[in-house]
Amino acid sequence: MIPTQDASARKTEIDEKLKQEQDTLSFIRENLEKSDQLTKGMVSILSSFESRLMQLENSIIPVHKQTENLQRLQDNVDKTLSCMDHVISYYHVAKDTDKIIKEGPSGRLDEYLACIAKIQKAVEYFQDNNPDSPELNTVKARFEKGKELLEAEFHSLLTRYSKPVPPILILDLIGGDDELETQEEVTLDHLPESVLQDVICISSWLVEYGRNQDFMSVYFQIRSSQLDRSLKSLKEHFRKSSASSGVLYSPAVQNKRKDTPTKKPPKRPVFIPGHDHDLRVKHLSDALNERHGAAAGKDDVLDIEIDSYIHCISAFVKLAQSEYQLLTDIIPEHHQKKTFDSLIQEALDNLMLEGDNIVSAARRAIMRHDYSAVLTIFPILKHLKQTKPEFDQVLQGTAASTKNKLPSLITSMEAIGAKALEEFADSIKNDPDKEYNMPKDGTVHELTSNAILFLQQLLDFQETAGAMLASQVLGDTYNIPLDPRETSSSASSYSSEFSRRLLSTYICKVLGNLQLNLLSKSKVYEDTALSAIFLHNNYNYTLKSLEKSELIQLVSVTQRKAETQYRELIEQQIQSYQRSWLKVIEYITDRNMPVFQPGAKLKDKERQMIKDKFKICGLQGFNDGLEELCKIQKVWAIPDKDQRDAIRQAQKRMITQAYRAFLQRYTNISFTKNPEKYYKYRPEQVEAMIERLFDTSA
Repeated sequence: MIPTQDASARKTEIDEKLKQEQDTLSFIRENLEKSDQLTKGMVSILSSFESRLMQLENSIIPVHKQTENLQRLQDNVDKTLSCMDHVISYYHVAKDTDKIIKEGPSGRLDEYLACIAKIQKAVEYFQDNNPDSPELNTVKARFEKGKELLEAEFHSLLTRYSKPVPPILILDLIGGDDELETQEEVTLDHLPESVLQDVICISSWLVEYGRNQDFMSVYFQIRSSQLDRSLKSLKEHFRKSSASSGVLYSPAVQNKRKDTPTKKPPKRPVFIPGHDHDLRVKHLSDALNERHGAAAGKDDVLDIEIDSYIHCISAFVKLAQSEYQLLTDIIPEHHQKKTFDSLIQEALDNLMLEGDNIVSAARRAIMRHDYSAVLTIFPILKHLKQTKPEFDQVLQGTAASTKNKLPSLITSMEAIGAKALEEFADSIKNDPDKEYNMPKDGTVHELTSNAILFLQQLLDFQETAGAMLASQVLGDTYNIPLDPRETSSSASSYSSEFSRRLLSTYICKVLGNLQLNLLSKSKVYEDTALSAIFLHNNYNYTLKSLEKSELIQLVSVTQRKAETQYRELIEQQIQSYQRSWLKVIEYITDRNMPVFQPGAKLKDKERQMIKDKFKICGLQGFNDGLEELCKIQKVWAIPDKDQRDAIRQAQKRMITQAYRAFLQRYTNISFTKNPEKYYKYRPEQVEAMIERLFDTSA
């Protein structure tokens, strides 16, 4: 059982909590009543507000709708007024633009094009909305006038600022190939930058809005004229500079380059090897010009013309490249190739015509048997072939007729060059044996010197000459089999090795023809010894000339023993010459002479026999023969000092040995009281006489 005291306390505690709960409940009820009252008040207020809002809405909505309608009407009025102003402006375009159009676009291209744009819009408006209105005709006429003035401005700008490229600048430009790596590239500014931009702007407008391509014709005609004038001014520069100072190149090019790649190689002076007096054989063209009475200085003038033409070829390539770069900025892409083709025609045709004239001149010279004319073809042809890849690249995209002009010229030059080479070889073979044309002293014949010089000139153009022969399919002529690896259906495809062998065979043919002709000419001499000296000199000159140049390497391509063969020919002629002295030695041989012991006493009959031998067929014959040969052969010539000395020494050994042996046999035999009557020359004197052979100054 719970104690009484604890139960009473517990009850008291519960009663207190119950009273607290009752007080809380009463508070909540009071608050709920107040909340209900406030809610009823709020509902009343909201109901009143809703009623008033509905009244306001019913009043405002009609006003809003009316205001919106008024705003729409205002916008429509504004748009109508704007359209009216815009339309009315089209009617005033002709008047507003009249002054600007009349004054033209010069100096204010942007403003002028903006004005043209207004006129163009007016034309479009009237065409779409009122095609029968007189205003359409007015603005159309104004538009056409504006377009004409733009075309005139295009023409004027090009004409005014398109100037020929100065020759000095062209020479610097074409000299760029061999310049030092540090040298800045030479560029051409054909038009000032501002002018170029105006021309480009006008061109673009004419293509897009003008629907006109006539300006392209204007462009190529003006630029074509400038290109042609640039090349002509370069030619004139060559003529004037060469005539006054001989300076053909700009100072910049002269300082940078030892020699121009296109410059014609200098003529090779030919020396007869070892000649005491430095005997110079005349240049082939000089010799032929003298024969035909050519005017002095003709070769120099021709060299200038060749140099000029070669430089013009290079200049054309560079200028054409520059013109194409300029053209791509101005002419629409799908018209560029055609316009460029037209632009270069005049200058290209003039170059090709000049090349054809060179070919024609060479053909006429060959008809006159002036084969040195082919030498004018070689440097040009060589340069044309070197330049052809650039030519082909520049002419890419042009008409076939344009592309074929350079190959046609090359073919013509190769044909006339091959013809000249063949006829020259034939002329060497068929040169007539004229007695008055033979050297009296047996020295080198003009035919030999000219033939060697002609062949030496080919050294600078080995590939060109070989290609000339190959282009005419001369393999059959020279009995050279055509290797499929070396040839193809195109003559230009011949390998360099085949061309070299073909040229070697040609040179051997010329040398063979020369040898045959010299052998024939030698028969003109009545004296066989002089004939031998003549052949010796010519063979020796030929061999030495071959050895002193690269000709011997070319010859050895097809004839490896050529050098040995020439030496054998030279030795044969030396032996043939020496036989002319046998009759002199014959006088002092012991044939039919009795043998005497030195110191033996001779009988009168024996003494008389020796005297007769000495007088009739012995020393007297020897002395007379020696004097006669020395007198005759003293005026003969052996230009090669080494050969001359060797032949003299051989003769001295042969004669003096026989003479000394003869004297040794008879000097100790007393067959006369006056031996000086028979012993006219001492051995030393005989040697001195022989030493003066082949010496016209002695």
